Amino acid sequence: MRAVVMHAPGDVRVEDVKPPEIVEPTDAVIRVTAACVCGSDLWPYRGVEEVNGPTRMGHEYIGVVERIGAGVRDIEVGDFVVGSFVASDNTCEICRAGYQSRCVHQVMMGAIGTQAEYARVPLADGTLVKVPGEPTPEQARGLLAASDVLGTGWFAAVAAQAGPGRTVAVVGDGAVGLLGVLAARHLGAERVIAMSRHADRQALARRFGATDIVEERGEEGVARIKELTGGYGAHSTIEAVGTQESMQQAIGATRPGGHVGYVGVAHGVELDGLELFFATVNLLGGPAPVRRFLPELVDLIMADRIDPGAVFDLTLPLEEAAEGYRAMDERRATKVLLTL
Repeated sequence: MRAVVMHAPGDVRVEDVKPPEIVEPTDAVIRVTAACVCGSDLWPYRGVEEVNGPTRMGHEYIGVVERIGAGVRDIEVGDFVVGSFVASDNTCEICRAGYQSRCVHQVMMGAIGTQAEYARVPLADGTLVKVPGEPTPEQARGLLAASDVLGTGWFAAVAAQAGPGRTVAVVGDGAVGLLGVLAARHLGAERVIAMSRHADRQALARRFGATDIVEERGEEGVARIKELTGGYGAHSTIEAVGTQESMQQAIGATRPGGHVGYVGVAHGVELDGLELFFATVNLLGGPAPVRRFLPELVDLIMADRIDPGAVFDLTLPLEEAAEGYRAMDERRATKVLLTL
């Protein structure tokens, strides 16, 4: 089968690889109908994370179940499914508490690679959610977003306690940040301030429900947020980048007693203990437990109540995956969808 393989920073190829097999009785093999390139895929592409030889890529996916192991009970061959970027049993104490991304039996789908024609999904009953009916092309795009970036933005909004009567600031205008805007508005936030310098992303942020745009960054960005909130800062802040500047900006933009939901994969982030002490804010984040939210997100998408698929602004066939990586790296695309 064909799959995306990264050989070194900047070196992405589509190659013939061995098709997946059932390894554990709890596995399923799906025929991937669409995959995509994630912002986190750019860390190794840019050389920020080490690439140790040829590495299969991808952790976002939708598709049709082709085979199941003997231990799979809830998923059947022929089901159209969406799953999280973390495979989980959905039954352990950590999963039942709502943190499936830290399941005691977790398997990272990125270690398997879903930018491919077929993919093995471990712990299929706990990981995969069946989609009722046959999705339209627009709904399928939304379901693909739910596999990671929508679920991650949703978790960030929930962790930041976005809700009625609250002002939410969103640091980061990538796919996760933009869908954090959508999530915050759906959860009832009164005001959503998107921090963005790019006109196309600002327009999408407004489409998703942003009420204000702030172009300033760093201390100037914090000052602007406070100016817009009567000097107090946001009740809730979503951090969707993962850099030192973005984390400091998120904490600084949040009022005392407020909440920061951080989901940007941290690279080089160090927090000063004394500054954090006096910030007096609540911090919650990490790898998003997408599986917690998937049933609700599937229902919202299939009912056409949200359109997260609008975040995909470039669609390419799998064979042109290298161009998709380049486009996102050069900020010519916010989110690239790969068709199969």
